[in-house]
Amino acid sequence: MPSRRVGQRPCTGAPAEPWAFGKTEGSVLQCVIVRTARPGDHGPMTADPPDPAAVGTPLRPAGAGANLAPGAAGASPDPRPIDATELAHLQRWQGRTEVRSDMLHAAPVRGLSATLDRADPEPVPGSVLPPLWHWLYFLPQSRHSEIGPDGHPRRGGFLPPVPLPRRMWAGGRLHWQAGNPLRVGDAVERRSCIASVSHKTGRIGDLLFVLLRHELHNAAGLALTEEHDIVYRSAARPGDPQPAPQAAPAGAAWQRELLPDEVLLFRYSALTFNGHRIHYDRRYANAVEGYPGLIVHGPLIATLLLDLLRREMPEARLAGFEFRAVRPAFDLNPLRLNGQPEADGGSADGDVSRRINLWAQDHEGWLTMQGLATLA
Repeated sequence: MPSRRVGQRPCTGAPAEPWAFGKTEGSVLQCVIVRTARPGDHGPMTADPPDPAAVGTPLRPAGAGANLAPGAAGASPDPRPIDATELAHLQRWQGRTEVRSDMLHAAPVRGLSATLDRADPEPVPGSVLPPLWHWLYFLPQSRHSEIGPDGHPRRGGFLPPVPLPRRMWAGGRLHWQAGNPLRVGDAVERRSCIASVSHKTGRIGDLLFVLLRHELHNAAGLALTEEHDIVYRSAARPGDPQPAPQAAPAGAAWQRELLPDEVLLFRYSALTFNGHRIHYDRRYANAVEGYPGLIVHGPLIATLLLDLLRREMPEARLAGFEFRAVRPAFDLNPLRLNGQPEADGGSADGDVSRRINLWAQDHEGWLTMQGLATLA
């Protein structure tokens, strides 16, 4: 089991806005963790705040569904509004830190390779960990008595106790250090801090944005930096305005279509120790949270997008990746993965640039996730 320590050390530097995609790519995590002992600009991505009504997938919500009765797609009012006093209380979590240690064992790598239907070589100590597969580690493992009615741990702990019932993975930005990839067998330490907590009132009620920053260190030093955007929002109510869907780009050079069925979602939930019932419990997803089907995990879609790149360019190495969830994807219909290398306008011979646009779309052609990969 991963080891864990929580502190209240300050993050240095001004917190980035949680929707400012691409602003910190390539920078070192601005978080200082002080302790006495420890174990051995991307063009196509929008800089506008994400529309939480359109954000793809809830992730580890703070009690989503806790104020809903089975059989009701709507919800009662949220426990309390985010007023100035409540926001000031939640902003006390800014600067809090957490340190987790884990071993990058081979078994999760074998499991995800099988789940993604890949014929990869057997992972052995020293095998390079594919991009985003670090999400198989540093998993919270709460006791069963600490689980809420939605299948996730009850609110509290490292993250602020936001009194909004739905929590969503809005996007993220990652930067891999050149020459120091994470490898199977590595002992890795993840240093995390809460960089910012901010609030706004939108057309669908209160919205609370939390920006997390992570550094992953192995024996050779810093290997990966990551920014993780979380959006908390009010419970769904009948008559809430629905965002207009966004058409996916046309003309992809690479395409792959798959059906994200119940088995795929269940296996990914198991690999990531994700108990959120919207991913495997159809009755709960339909009757309690009001979704038409099981929701495809946002991290799974991001992983599938980079898996498409790996299938098309198996020798490529990544320097950075940023992604933004746009619209939910469900298990009911095929999901199409797309990739398009950007033409290098400054190259006389038209060589492909180091930037690869990636996106996912649903069966109706609506954009569900947008990403940009930068090759090393």
